[in-house]
Amino acid sequence: MSVRTAVRRVGHFDALLLTAGIWFLAKFLRYVFPPLFGSFQETYHVSNAALGTAFSGFMLVYAAMQFPSGVLADRLGSVTVITTGVFVAAGSALALVVDSSFLVLVGVMLVMGAGTGAHKTVAVRLLSRAYPARTGRALGVLDTFGAFAGVVAPWAVVLVAGVPFVLGASWRLVFLSAGLCGLVLAALFWTRVPQRVPDETTDGGTTSGVSLDEFREYASLFRDPRFAAFALLTVLFSFTYNGLVSFAPQYLTTEVGLTDGMANVLFSGLFLASLVQLVTGDLSDRVGRLPLITATLGLASLALIAFVSLTNAAGPIVLGGALIAAGIGSHGFRPVRGAYLMSAIPDDVAGGGLGVVRTLLMAAGAISPAIVGVISDAAGFQPAFWLLTASIIVATGLAIVLWHTDRPAHHEKS
Repeated sequence: MSVRTAVRRVGHFDALLLTAGIWFLAKFLRYVFPPLFGSFQETYHVSNAALGTAFSGFMLVYAAMQFPSGVLADRLGSVTVITTGVFVAAGSALALVVDSSFLVLVGVMLVMGAGTGAHKTVAVRLLSRAYPARTGRALGVLDTFGAFAGVVAPWAVVLVAGVPFVLGASWRLVFLSAGLCGLVLAALFWTRVPQRVPDETTDGGTTSGVSLDEFREYASLFRDPRFAAFALLTVLFSFTYNGLVSFAPQYLTTEVGLTDGMANVLFSGLFLASLVQLVTGDLSDRVGRLPLITATLGLASLALIAFVSLTNAAGPIVLGGALIAAGIGSHGFRPVRGAYLMSAIPDDVAGGGLGVVRTLLMAAGAISPAIVGVISDAAGFQPAFWLLTASIIVATGLAIVLWHTDRPAHHEKS
């Protein structure tokens, strides 16, 4: 292959690479906060409850942006919405470079939640139009970029620890780098991507409101006990996963006594386990979705039981292995969850029905950091993590019930 051919081929995928790069940045900004909780406490002298509530605010704003970003994309075009979101996120990151109060940090986190929340829903639409014949592959690349942001974020915190920074604490270097990268990505995205999807910058469509009858139709899905049980299962999982991701580094330093560097290294393993989702989605088509859902949630439950119960007895290798196993179960569950939901929701309400469930699970995940933070301040991290463990155990129990009541009457859509 000549150099010119290689450049032309890479150029064809510039929209994908830039969109995935922005998604990586968005997830990086989300996942870099938990490893910094200890540093924030040193800088601002605040409690776990305050930090958890601030991160819940970030997640709630992120969740709230999913629907309006799609509406704005219909009216203004996906390129405009994504570029604006990147500028907002990058500007928020740069606002943390200079010394400021904890209230400023909280405000910046909320604005950053809005900027990063404007991306995923719109990106899916843009990539489906830019690569109509390879949409699945493009979305797979997008999700993989996002997952690896969770691997990189803890390492970034480790790398800047102790590095002198003229404007304040060393952790501010992370946001300086992220903000500058965001500005570069936004500029490249704005100049390159419209060439691939020219209609996206001139889209004049409008989105009408959802009628009361449509709301009733979506709500009627929950009259089916099996669907309601699975929706509850996803909510319980989201509560556990987001609570674990938010405070795992703090747990490892406070309860286990590890250094910040070691805790962040183990934390990155939780996201490295996301590679399993490339396997479980395909495997579920062969062995069935409910068996695999039960297996992945069961693994996550057993791993968390081991992680919490062995806190005071095991070393970092064992606890790190338990954390990675929890990541394998959690990430393995996600693609199968989506496949099951799409098979369980009637085609004529698939989009809205899935949106309702996603709203519920994202809201549950958003409030989890606040609850864990409050409990950890009042009773310690172990009771808080036992609550997270209990939540996913109940989710596993619901999966077992759904699996064993699935035969022979219930049949998923092919």
